[in-house]
Amino acid sequence: MSREQRGPNEKLGTVLALAGISNAGLARRVNDLGAQRGLTLRYDKTSVARWVSKGMVPQGAAPHLIAAAIGQKLGRPVPLHEIGLADADPAPEVGLAFPRDVGEAVRSATDLYRLDLAGRRAGGGGIWQSLAGSFAVSAYATPASRWLITPADPSVEREAPRPPGAGITGGGGGATGGAATASAATEHVRVGHSDVAKLREAAEDARRWDSKYGGGDWRSSMVPECLRVDAAPLLLASYSDEVGRALFGATAELTRLAGWMAFDTGQQEAAQRYYIQALRLARAAADVPLGGYVLASMSLQATYRGFADEGVDLAQAALERNRGLATARTMSFFRLVEARAHAKAGDGVAAAAALKSAEGWLERSREGDGDPTWLGFYSYDRFCADAAECYSDLKAPREVRRFTEQALSRPTEEFVRSHGLRLVVSAVAELESGNLDAACAAGTRAVEVAGRISSARTTEYVRDLLHRLEPYGDEPRVMELRERARPLLVAPA
Repeated sequence: MSREQRGPNEKLGTVLALAGISNAGLARRVNDLGAQRGLTLRYDKTSVARWVSKGMVPQGAAPHLIAAAIGQKLGRPVPLHEIGLADADPAPEVGLAFPRDVGEAVRSATDLYRLDLAGRRAGGGGIWQSLAGSFAVSAYATPASRWLITPADPSVEREAPRPPGAGITGGGGGATGGAATASAATEHVRVGHSDVAKLREAAEDARRWDSKYGGGDWRSSMVPECLRVDAAPLLLASYSDEVGRALFGATAELTRLAGWMAFDTGQQEAAQRYYIQALRLARAAADVPLGGYVLASMSLQATYRGFADEGVDLAQAALERNRGLATARTMSFFRLVEARAHAKAGDGVAAAAALKSAEGWLERSREGDGDPTWLGFYSYDRFCADAAECYSDLKAPREVRRFTEQALSRPTEEFVRSHGLRLVVSAVAELESGNLDAACAAGTRAVEVAGRISSARTTEYVRDLLHRLEPYGDEPRVMELRERARPLLVAPA
C-alpha cells in the first residue's frame, strides 16, 4: 500500500538518475532486500514510477529498503530526506552518529538502545527489519578518523538535572535497580564502582554464552536489554570523572558485544550502529586498546561484507593508535585482523607479513602483561584458526591444513562456534587438496556443531561448503552430508 504525496518526488528521481538505477532495477533490489528479512514484496517498475511521478509513499519497511538499495549502489548511506521520503514511517538514522560532545554521545547511544527494544517488540516488522541491507562501510569513515584524531575526551564528569522536589539518593549499588523502572528515577543518582562492576560482570557472562551458543541464543540476546534497562539510566545519571570513565568502558564492552552478536546472526545494519557507538563510548572511557578492539571488529565486518581494503584501513587504525599502549597480545590480535583483510583482498605478501608480525607479538606476550579481560579468547590456537582462514582465502590448502591441525587441538566446550567454523575451513582445505572423504568427514562434524548453536555466520560457512561440493553431488558421501545439513539450512534465521 502507498499514500499520496503532493506532486512528483523529484528528489527520488534525481538520486535514481545519479545512481544509474532504472525503475525495474530499483523494484528488483527492494524486493530482494525485503526477501532477506522474510518480507514478500512484489514491487515492479510501475510501482517505482508512481513513487517518482505521483509522489506516492510506500508503507512499512519499503522507504528504508529503497534508501538501502540506492545506498548500496552509491556506496554510502542514503538518508530518507535525500530521496524525498522523510515523512515515511520513522526509522531514524540512529546509531550512525559519532558526536564530538560527550553529552551528545550519551544521547546517541541511549537512543540506539531504546530503538532496539522497539524493534524487538514489533514482531516481524521491527526496526532492524526495516533497515535491512543498509550496511555501508563508508559510515565507518568519520568515526574512525575522529577517534584517531582524539582517542580520549578531556573529562566525562556529569551532574544530571535533578527533578523538582526530588530528594538526594545515595550512590553506589542502588543505581541499577532504579534503572529498571525509568531513567527519570536515576537522573539524580550518583553512580558508583559497584554499578560499573555489575555491567562488567554482565559483559563477561555474555561473552561466555556467545562463544558457546552463538549470537542468536536467547541468553546472548539479553545484552541489548541490559543496555537499555541497566546501562542507559546509569549513563544519564551523575558520576565523577573517574567513575564515568569506568562506566563508559563497561558500556562500550557491552555495546561492542551487542554488535558482535548482531554480526553473528546476520544483522549487519544493527551491528554497524552498535560498533559506532561502542567506539564513541571507548573514547569517552579514554580506553585506547578497547577502541582498537572495536575498530578490529569493524574491520572483520567490513572484510566479511566484501570491503577488504576498508578492512585493512580499520585494522591499521587500531594498530597505529595503540603502539606503545596496548599489550603484546593485543597488538598480535590487531595484526591478525589486518592479515585477514589482506588475505581477503588477495594480497598474499601483505597477509604473510601481517601473520608473521602477529605471531611475533604473541610470542613476546607474558602472563603478567595485564591483558584486558575482553581478550581472554585469544590464544595461539585462535591465531592458527585465523591464519588458516587467511590461507584459505589465498587458495593455499597445504598451509590451511597445517594451521587447522593446531587450531582444532583445543577442547571445544568453551568455544563451540569457533570450533565449528574451523571444521568448515578444514573441510574446504581437504576438498581443494582432492580429499573428498576427509572433506565430508570434517563437514559432517561441522554440521553437528552448527546444529547446537545459533549462528548465521556458521550456517553460511556450511552453505558455502555445500556449494563447493556441488560438482560431487552424486557421491553418496556428499548426498549424506547434504541431508544432514538440511534442517540447519531450512531453519529460520
